[in-house]
Amino acid sequence: MPRAVVCRELGPPESLKLEDVPRATLAPGQIRVAIHAAGLNFPDILMAAGEYQLKPPLPFTPGMEAGGEVIEAAGGDGVRAGDRVIVKARFGCYADEIVVTPDQLTPLPSTFDYAQGATFLAAHGTAYHALKDRAQIKPGEVLLVHGAGGGVGLAAVELGKVFGAIVIACASSEEKLAVAGQRGADHVVLYGREPFKDAVKRITEGRGVDVVFDPVGGEIFEDSLRCIAWGARLLVIGFTGGVGAAKTNLVLIKGASVLGVRAGEAVRKDPSLGVVRLADLTRLAEEGRISPNISHRLPLEDYAKAMRLLMDRRAIGRVVLTMR
Repeated sequence: MPRAVVCRELGPPESLKLEDVPRATLAPGQIRVAIHAAGLNFPDILMAAGEYQLKPPLPFTPGMEAGGEVIEAAGGDGVRAGDRVIVKARFGCYADEIVVTPDQLTPLPSTFDYAQGATFLAAHGTAYHALKDRAQIKPGEVLLVHGAGGGVGLAAVELGKVFGAIVIACASSEEKLAVAGQRGADHVVLYGREPFKDAVKRITEGRGVDVVFDPVGGEIFEDSLRCIAWGARLLVIGFTGGVGAAKTNLVLIKGASVLGVRAGEAVRKDPSLGVVRLADLTRLAEEGRISPNISHRLPLEDYAKAMRLLMDRRAIGRVVLTMR
């Protein structure tokens, strides 16, 4: 029987259970994928705790993305057994296999292994939507990336350079900043060494930044308002550091825009955005210009430990669960 991490009651990672589960029946048009790797994302943790905007009915299996191989296709729109694929889901990927529809699959880039495929589209898709669709970033603009040691932050660093921006990366350790530098950051700032707003003013000679990429929130958001240029765009990606209180007078004074970023919901509202995004990201992956940074690969049975790596900010980039 396949195994799956099952959430039967909302709570911390330790409340989840690894169980043998019945194999799902394949309906016409559906695809069965053997999962070789599942990527961890912060929404997985929030969903299991009942703190995310999407609240699946109990019981459910967390996991938004995976890499694997098609093992059975019931008339699945050209998808065949043996295809190497990336699985896009809202939940269900912390498991040995999953049943999906063809629109939830995309071919695995030839440059990626399964773990890279399992950690690609959520982070890089969010960063792409934020920088390209929302901020409409231009070559030569200055991009400030908070949480640059995390998966979505590193994706923003990479894509910022691809789009021609000057990238300032902020993170909580020298180790994380070293990886951000390897991924293309032009300048790095260590939280705690000096206030980042002072560092940004020093680096930009008082001008400030054009785009702020903020998955952290809290005080980070408010302080970012104090180091922006005229007409800046502040991208609200998430709230891992808490919900911030915006100083609207600073938004007004700088003629700034505050933009919410929900990459998945944007595609559900306008599917054409997803077509362009996926094509562009796949091309960049095939060209070897972007790829996930995976700091930890753990077996499926260590799901709680893996989730804690994200919660404790010990991951650099992405964390992956691997299946036997």
